[in-house]
Amino acid sequence: MKKVLVLGAGLVARPLVRYLLEQAGFEVTVASRTVSKAEALVAGHPRGHAVELLTEDQPKLDALVRDHDLAISLLPAPQHPLVAELCVRHRRHMVTTSYISPKMRALDGPARSAGVLLLNEIGVDPGIDHMSAMRVIHHVERRGGRVVSFKSYCGGLPAPEANNNPWGYKFSWSPRGVCTAGKNAARWLENGKVVEIPGPDLFLHHHPVPVEGVPGHRELEGYPNRDSLSYIEVYGLKDMETMFRGTLRYPGWSACMKKVVDLGLLDETPVTYPPGLTFAQWIAGFLKTSDLANLRAQVARHFNVDVSADFLDRWEWLGLFGNDPLPITGRPTTALDVLAARMEQKMCYQPGERDMLVMMHKFIARFPASGGSVREERISSTMVDFGIPHGDTSMARTVSLPAAIATRLILTGAIRDAGVQAPVKPEIYNPVLDELASMNIRCVERTEP
Repeated sequence: MKKVLVLGAGLVARPLVRYLLEQAGFEVTVASRTVSKAEALVAGHPRGHAVELLTEDQPKLDALVRDHDLAISLLPAPQHPLVAELCVRHRRHMVTTSYISPKMRALDGPARSAGVLLLNEIGVDPGIDHMSAMRVIHHVERRGGRVVSFKSYCGGLPAPEANNNPWGYKFSWSPRGVCTAGKNAARWLENGKVVEIPGPDLFLHHHPVPVEGVPGHRELEGYPNRDSLSYIEVYGLKDMETMFRGTLRYPGWSACMKKVVDLGLLDETPVTYPPGLTFAQWIAGFLKTSDLANLRAQVARHFNVDVSADFLDRWEWLGLFGNDPLPITGRPTTALDVLAARMEQKMCYQPGERDMLVMMHKFIARFPASGGSVREERISSTMVDFGIPHGDTSMARTVSLPAAIATRLILTGAIRDAGVQAPVKPEIYNPVLDELASMNIRCVERTEP
């Protein structure tokens, strides 16, 4: 019996836990700060266990890692290196869906020495994006060509029929994570030139992205996602002309979020708001005024825009000009956490509504041709996946099922590796992508001259 420890019981965990419990010979322990969430995931399964765990309780965390064959960390990203250190200490494998951080990368040598695999970035973005890209890149290389341009986009959105609030967005994963991602600096390669954007300017750099397979929409809005240049080496690419990774949203998101950033609503400076403070008073504080009269007009003047500006409609719908009390008062918090909590209150999926995951890769591949000339192919790989009404969201399925499949492959010996890894090798991405396709989670590829 292989024992799997799942750390965290959040929005994306259910498909992973259910998949592993359906595998013969697997026992699953779900550890969560809120044990009722873990119990709900296990749902009374005879090979499932739910335990309460505060991550500050390091002796208990240490014992849990020691007593299992593999740990899956669905905790907040800063906590992954701690789990990884314990896995290396006890010679246990680890799987996580998050990006490889510098602290995680530093564990590569110790993990190799211990014969431990720390498989990161095995979700959807990062995860399916890497795997589907590498399948195309390796196919081009096997045919004697090379990729010279790669643009990749991914976004989790409401399905068109559920896109019924002014923000064009609802949360299928951590609201705080979405808000925090809006502060990331970005770097990419465009026609041979490196472009670097500081975090506060991220949302200035958005552009329309044509899409297929999204009912009623011919284009979405894309903006850069973190450091694209690092993936040139990860993907084994050389002499690249363009390398860009971006996030997808419905149009208008970036302009609205830029104003959120500029007013300071994503600030993470600790602050304690007094009980009873209203959102109107909160916004007025950023304007450095106590005048609550016609607050929308005051914000418009602050940004030197017309009072009918689209972002003001979005803010007003969210209640930022109203008299509802802040969701977090009387204890230390941050502006970002207050905004995330409000978004979670208002921008949630209703029963029966579907979410949607859209992923697109666009490649230009160059091949040698007769007479010393070259020919080019344009290759696209697109995935549009929808959640199941009254069932799992697309975000939950596409994030957690790759991790679950990889866990099974590691513990059954189909994946044999060590060190800090991303899923860019054929022995990882081929079986994971093939099994996802059997679940109707697949990328459709097209090639044209």
